[in-house]
Amino acid sequence: MIGKTISHYKIIEKIGEGGMGVVYKAEDTKLKRTVALKFLPSHLTKNETDLARFLQEAQSAAALNHPNVCVIHEVHDEGENPFIVMEYVEGETIRQKIKEKRKKISVPSKANINKRDNPACVTVNRRHRTELSV
Repeated sequence: MIGKTISHYKIIEKIGEGGMGVVYKAEDTKLKRTVALKFLPSHLTKNETDLARFLQEAQSAAALNHPNVCVIHEVHDEGENPFIVMEYVEGETIRQKIKEKRKKISVPSKANINKRDNPACVTVNRRHRTELSV
C-alpha cells in the first residue's frame, strides 16, 4: 500500500494495525495536508455486519467534538477497500505512553487512562449515554 494513491490520498507509511483496521499516514493531494486513513481489513469487507460496524465507528467519532478525539473528514466506502479519512495527530499512542512510563505511573493513574477522569473518555461516555437514551 505504501506509495499507492487511492482517490486523492497518497499513502506514506503504515502507522498502526488492530482488529478493525490498518491505519496509514497519507497525503491529501487536493488539500495538501497530512491525514490518517483507516482501512477495514480485506477479510471483513465481505461481511455486511462488519461493514456496518466500520461505518458506525466513523459516525460515532464524527459526532464528537473534543480536542482528544480526532476529526473524521470522510468515509470512502466504494469499492473493495473501504476506509475512513481522519485527522492525523503526531505523537505517541496510548500503548507507547504506558510502556515508556509504566514504572513512573501509579496504578490509579493507569486505571484513569480509560476511566471517568480522562476528558476524551468522559466525552465519549456522555455521547454514548445520549445515543442510548434516544
